[in-house]
Order: sequence, then structure tokens, then C-alpha cells
Amino acid sequence: MGEHISLDAIDRKLLELVQADATTPLAQLAEAVGLSNTPCWRRLQRLKEAGVITRQVTLLDPEKINVGVTVIVSIRTAVHTEEWFERFRATCEAIPEVVEFYRMSGDVDYLLRVVVPDIKAYDAVYKRLIAGTHLHDVSSSFAMEQLKYTTCLPLKYAN
Repeated sequence: MGEHISLDAIDRKLLELVQADATTPLAQLAEAVGLSNTPCWRRLQRLKEAGVITRQVTLLDPEKINVGVTVIVSIRTAVHTEEWFERFRATCEAIPEVVEFYRMSGDVDYLLRVVVPDIKAYDAVYKRLIAGTHLHDVSSSFAMEQLKYTTCLPLKYAN
């Protein structure tokens, strides 16, 4: 894991604000945390340099760009060599519909979150996943309704 950085209450409040909206003007951030602009800017720079803030992105509405179907894919494999894993990882990284990719503990070896417009599009992704890669079991579950989604990480554990 990365190096731990000590965060005070002002850092946590700044992180809470920029996680909610990275476009919040510096003056508004500074006022919200009780600092003037320059010290607020310095804190943000320190958080970026320390790797706490890794990047700033724009979130898109999946429905409006026609990828409103979320598929959770559980994968088990009988092969656990480094060569196999590197090939499988390269395959997953090359498929833009795979938006999250985890190596798991327990009964499932890998878990993917895939976004597509429909089942037919998922079938094409599935075929790319299994092409040239030995997978023991692939189980796909289609999300019926998104009940919670956030990119904001909890800050109560930061110290």
C-alpha cells in the first residue's frame, strides 16, 4: 500500500469538498475551511504531491452515453500462473467496457464491473474475455437497479 500521510480536520474537510465537486473555486473552498486562498491552495498542492489526490475527473451519466447496463462478472480459473494472469490482465485492460477489475479472496478469483448498452453488447465483451484465456467459470449478473453509487471515499478513517 502507499505511504500514509497525516491529515488534520482541515485536510479532511477539503477532501470532502473536492470529492463532491472538484470544480469548486479555490475561494469557496478556502472560505468553507476557514483559510485564505494561498494556505488553502498550498494544502491542496501538498495533498496532490503526497498522492492523496490522485487525479481529477469528470463523471458522465451512463444512460446518456448509452452504457446504462451494469454487469458484475465473477470469474474462477484453474490456472494461477503469472504468465496466465498477465495475459488475462492485459485482456481486461484492453476492453473499455471493463471499468473495474479486482483479484479476490474466497471462492471467486476475479470480479469485474462491466458497462454496456445491452445484453448483445455484453455478449461481445464476454467473447473477448474468454478468447485465448482459460477460465474455469464465468458468472454474469445484471444489475436491475443502482441503489447507491459514489466516487467519494469515507474520510472518517483518515488521521
